[in-house]
This record gives sequence, structure tokens and C-alpha cells, in this order.
Amino acid sequence: MSKRTSLPAKYSGETINAVFDFTGQLAISETISTAVATCAVFSGVDASPSAVISGSATPSGAQVTQALTGGVTGVTYNITMAITTSLSQTLVSQAYLSILPSTT
Repeated sequence: MSKRTSLPAKYSGETINAVFDFTGQLAISETISTAVATCAVFSGVDASPSAVISGSATPSGAQVTQALTGGVTGVTYNITMAITTSLSQTLVSQAYLSILPSTT
């Protein structure tokens, strides 16, 4: 099962923490074992979209937090969070992230 949301747009100079919530997809005692975020261009041009992902994803309960940084003004990215669970499920959540011109 996959779900896709839109994150609030961020300025190119910002680093934000995006939260991916898997609450409705986990069984009562199921936990997140691993989480990996990837980034691709949805619209626009960026030769290095993976640079938007900053550090490793951090699971906590049924949620995963991923720091997102930089990005090219005017580009919309598709951020994919893939997890594996203690019950051997593989679940995916996706979110769009648009980049605004930096204010500084």
C-alpha cells in the first residue's frame, strides 16, 4: 500500500524535518525496523535530487522523521519513505516537496 501527501513548500536555504506517519498501516505490536528515504525530481530540473535528503531517517513509534535540505528553486521533488517492519512488511509513503526562492 502506498500513500502520497504534499509537504509544505520550503525555502531553498531551509532545512526541515518531514514526518511520515505509518500509524494506520501497522498492527498493534508491529514496529518499524528500518527506514530509508529517497528523492527524485517530480517536475523541474535538478541533476542531484538525492542531495535534498540530509542524514538518515529516524523511526519513532509509527512515525519516521527525515531532514530535508537545500533543493533547486522552482523544482518539486517526490520524497519516498520505504520502511520494513517487525512483521516483515514493506510499506511506502511518498510526499511532494516544492522549493521556494531563499529569503536570505
